[in-house]
Amino acid sequence: MAAVKNIFILLAHPDKNGMCCELADAYESAAHEAGHTVNRMNVSDMQFDANLEQGYRAVQDLESDLVKFQKYVGECDHFVIVHPIWWYGLPAKAKGLFDRAWLPGSSFRYIKTKHGASTIFWHRLYRGKTARIIVTSGTPQLIVRLLPGGANTQLRWGILWFAGFATRLTWFGSAEYVPEEKRKRWLLKVRALGRKGI
Repeated sequence: MAAVKNIFILLAHPDKNGMCCELADAYESAAHEAGHTVNRMNVSDMQFDANLEQGYRAVQDLESDLVKFQKYVGECDHFVIVHPIWWYGLPAKAKGLFDRAWLPGSSFRYIKTKHGASTIFWHRLYRGKTARIIVTSGTPQLIVRLLPGGANTQLRWGILWFAGFATRLTWFGSAEYVPEEKRKRWLLKVRALGRKGI
Protein backbone atom coordinates (compact mmCIF):
# COMPACT_ATOMS: atom_id res chain seq x y z
CA MET A 1 0.00 0.00 0.00
CA ALA A 2 1.25 3.48 -0.90
CA ALA A 3 2.22 5.81 1.93
CA VAL A 4 -0.42 8.30 3.02
CA LYS A 5 0.54 11.79 1.86
CA ASN A 6 -0.40 15.41 2.35
CA ILE A 7 -1.45 16.49 -1.15
CA PHE A 8 -2.12 19.99 -2.42
CA ILE A 9 -4.08 20.36 -5.67
CA LEU A 10 -4.11 23.59 -7.65
CA LEU A 11 -6.67 23.86 -10.43
CA ALA A 12 -4.86 26.47 -12.51
CA HIS A 13 -7.60 26.96 -15.10
CA PRO A 14 -9.45 30.29 -14.73
CA ASP A 15 -12.73 28.50 -15.50
CA LYS A 16 -14.00 25.79 -13.15
CA ASN A 17 -16.00 24.12 -15.93
CA GLY A 18 -14.49 21.71 -18.40
CA MET A 19 -11.92 18.97 -18.70
CA CYS A 20 -9.29 20.41 -16.35
CA CYS A 21 -11.83 20.67 -13.54
CA GLU A 22 -13.02 17.10 -14.17
CA LEU A 23 -9.43 15.86 -13.98
CA ALA A 24 -8.77 17.78 -10.75
CA ASP A 25 -12.02 16.46 -9.25
CA ALA A 26 -11.11 12.88 -10.22
CA TYR A 27 -7.65 13.14 -8.65
CA GLU A 28 -9.05 14.76 -5.50
CA SER A 29 -11.85 12.27 -4.91
CA ALA A 30 -9.58 9.25 -5.49
CA ALA A 31 -6.92 10.68 -3.16
CA HIS A 32 -9.52 11.25 -0.43
CA GLU A 33 -10.86 7.71 -0.85
CA ALA A 34 -7.32 6.34 -0.46
CA GLY A 35 -6.88 8.15 2.86
CA HIS A 36 -4.57 10.96 1.75
CA THR A 37 -4.90 14.42 3.28
CA VAL A 38 -5.97 16.76 0.47
CA ASN A 39 -6.11 20.55 0.24
CA ARG A 40 -7.22 22.27 -2.94
CA MET A 41 -7.34 25.75 -4.37
CA ASN A 42 -8.91 26.88 -7.63
CA VAL A 43 -7.17 29.83 -9.22
CA SER A 44 -10.59 31.06 -10.42
CA ASP A 45 -11.67 31.55 -6.78
CA MET A 46 -8.47 33.23 -5.61
CA GLN A 47 -8.44 36.97 -5.05
CA PHE A 48 -5.07 38.63 -5.66
CA ASP A 49 -3.31 41.09 -7.92
CA ALA A 50 -1.59 38.90 -10.51
CA ASN A 51 0.80 41.69 -11.48
CA LEU A 52 4.14 41.86 -9.65
CA GLU A 53 4.03 45.65 -9.80
CA GLN A 54 7.67 46.54 -9.19
CA GLY A 55 9.36 43.23 -9.78
CA TYR A 56 11.49 42.35 -6.77
CA ARG A 57 12.58 45.94 -6.08
CA ALA A 58 9.86 46.45 -3.49
CA VAL A 59 7.82 44.27 -1.14
CA GLN A 60 4.25 43.77 -2.36
CA ASP A 61 2.06 42.61 0.50
CA LEU A 62 0.54 39.17 -0.03
CA GLU A 63 -3.22 38.82 -0.13
CA SER A 64 -4.73 36.15 2.14
CA ASP A 65 -5.16 33.67 -0.74
CA LEU A 66 -1.46 33.92 -1.55
CA VAL A 67 -0.57 33.32 2.10
CA LYS A 68 -2.82 30.25 2.10
CA PHE A 69 -1.24 29.05 -1.17
CA GLN A 70 2.25 29.34 0.33
CA LYS A 71 1.09 27.48 3.44
CA TYR A 72 -0.38 24.58 1.47
CA VAL A 73 2.72 24.28 -0.72
CA GLY A 74 4.99 24.37 2.32
CA GLU A 75 3.01 21.70 4.17
CA CYS A 76 2.38 19.27 1.31
CA ASP A 77 4.37 16.19 0.38
CA HIS A 78 2.99 16.19 -3.16
CA PHE A 79 1.83 19.16 -5.26
CA VAL A 80 -0.57 18.62 -8.18
CA ILE A 81 -1.13 21.38 -10.75
CA VAL A 82 -3.85 20.94 -13.37
CA HIS A 83 -3.87 23.45 -16.22
CA PRO A 84 -4.50 23.91 -19.93
CA ILE A 85 -1.68 24.82 -22.28
CA TRP A 86 -2.50 28.25 -23.67
CA TRP A 87 -0.05 29.84 -26.07
CA TYR A 88 2.58 27.31 -25.05
CA GLY A 89 2.37 27.97 -21.32
CA LEU A 90 0.26 28.67 -18.24
CA PRO A 91 -2.91 30.79 -18.25
CA ALA A 92 -2.11 34.37 -17.24
CA LYS A 93 -3.64 34.28 -13.75
CA ALA A 94 -1.81 31.05 -12.91
CA LYS A 95 1.48 32.55 -14.05
CA GLY A 96 0.70 35.64 -11.97
CA LEU A 97 0.11 33.39 -8.95
CA PHE A 98 3.65 32.04 -9.18
CA ASP A 99 5.06 35.51 -9.89
CA ARG A 100 3.51 36.79 -6.68
CA ALA A 101 3.89 33.81 -4.33
CA TRP A 102 7.08 32.02 -5.47
CA LEU A 103 9.34 34.41 -3.60
CA PRO A 104 12.85 34.41 -2.16
CA GLY A 105 12.54 33.04 1.36
CA SER A 106 9.40 31.04 0.62
CA SER A 107 10.35 28.70 -2.24
CA PHE A 108 14.07 29.41 -2.59
CA ARG A 109 16.81 31.43 -0.94
CA TYR A 110 19.94 32.79 -2.57
CA ILE A 111 23.19 31.74 -0.94
CA LYS A 112 25.15 34.70 0.38
CA THR A 113 28.87 35.20 0.75
CA LYS A 114 30.41 35.63 4.21
CA HIS A 115 30.16 39.39 3.60
CA GLY A 116 26.40 39.19 2.96
CA ALA A 117 26.41 39.63 -0.81
CA SER A 118 24.04 37.43 -2.86
CA THR A 119 25.52 34.84 -5.19
CA ILE A 120 24.07 33.14 -8.26
CA PHE A 121 23.57 29.94 -6.23
CA TRP A 122 20.45 29.12 -4.25
CA HIS A 123 18.90 26.79 -1.71
CA ARG A 124 15.89 24.86 -3.08
CA LEU A 125 13.56 25.14 -0.11
CA TYR A 126 11.08 22.49 -1.31
CA ARG A 127 13.73 19.86 -1.91
CA GLY A 128 12.38 16.37 -1.19
CA LYS A 129 8.84 17.16 -2.30
CA THR A 130 7.22 15.75 -5.44
CA ALA A 131 4.84 17.27 -7.97
CA ARG A 132 2.57 16.14 -10.78
CA ILE A 133 1.64 18.46 -13.65
CA ILE A 134 -1.56 17.41 -15.41
CA VAL A 135 -2.12 19.37 -18.61
CA THR A 136 -4.62 19.48 -21.42
CA SER A 137 -4.04 20.92 -24.86
CA GLY A 138 -6.34 21.62 -27.77
CA THR A 139 -3.58 20.58 -30.15
CA PRO A 140 -2.53 16.91 -30.13
CA GLN A 141 0.36 16.26 -27.74
CA LEU A 142 2.76 15.01 -30.41
CA ILE A 143 2.45 18.21 -32.46
CA VAL A 144 3.06 20.42 -29.42
CA ARG A 145 6.07 18.32 -28.40
CA LEU A 146 7.62 18.77 -31.85
CA LEU A 147 7.65 22.56 -31.47
CA PRO A 148 10.92 24.20 -30.33
CA GLY A 149 11.47 24.65 -26.60
CA GLY A 150 8.89 22.95 -24.42
CA ALA A 151 5.37 23.83 -23.36
CA ASN A 152 6.09 22.82 -19.76
CA THR A 153 9.64 24.10 -19.48
CA GLN A 154 8.65 27.14 -17.45
CA LEU A 155 6.49 25.36 -14.86
CA ARG A 156 8.38 22.07 -14.64
CA TRP A 157 11.94 23.37 -14.62
CA GLY A 158 11.87 27.15 -14.12
CA ILE A 159 9.37 27.07 -11.24
CA LEU A 160 9.05 23.62 -9.64
CA TRP A 161 12.54 22.18 -10.15
CA PHE A 162 14.08 25.54 -9.20
CA ALA A 163 12.39 25.26 -5.79
CA GLY A 164 13.29 21.59 -5.30
CA PHE A 165 10.32 19.57 -6.59
CA ALA A 166 10.87 16.29 -8.43
CA THR A 167 8.15 16.54 -11.06
CA ARG A 168 6.26 14.18 -13.36
CA LEU A 169 4.00 15.14 -16.26
CA THR A 170 0.68 13.72 -17.46
CA TRP A 171 -0.60 15.20 -20.73
CA PHE A 172 -4.02 14.85 -22.33
CA GLY A 173 -4.69 16.11 -25.86
CA SER A 174 -6.41 16.89 -28.02
CA ALA A 175 -8.81 17.87 -25.25
CA GLU A 176 -11.45 19.52 -27.43
CA TYR A 177 -14.52 17.46 -28.33
CA VAL A 178 -13.27 14.40 -26.44
CA PRO A 179 -15.25 11.21 -27.17
CA GLU A 180 -16.95 9.83 -24.07
CA GLU A 181 -14.90 6.61 -23.98
CA LYS A 182 -11.62 8.53 -24.16
CA ARG A 183 -12.82 10.95 -21.48
CA LYS A 184 -13.58 8.00 -19.18
CA ARG A 185 -10.10 6.53 -19.80
CA TRP A 186 -8.47 9.84 -18.92
CA LEU A 187 -10.45 10.15 -15.70
CA LEU A 188 -9.62 6.57 -14.71
CA LYS A 189 -5.94 7.23 -15.31
CA VAL A 190 -6.02 10.33 -13.10
CA ARG A 191 -7.99 8.51 -10.40
CA ALA A 192 -5.25 5.86 -10.33
CA LEU A 193 -2.67 8.61 -9.79
CA GLY A 194 -4.79 10.12 -7.02
CA ARG A 195 -5.16 6.81 -5.19
CA LYS A 196 -1.40 6.36 -5.19
CA GLY A 197 -0.73 10.01 -4.36
CA ILE A 198 1.71 10.38 -7.23
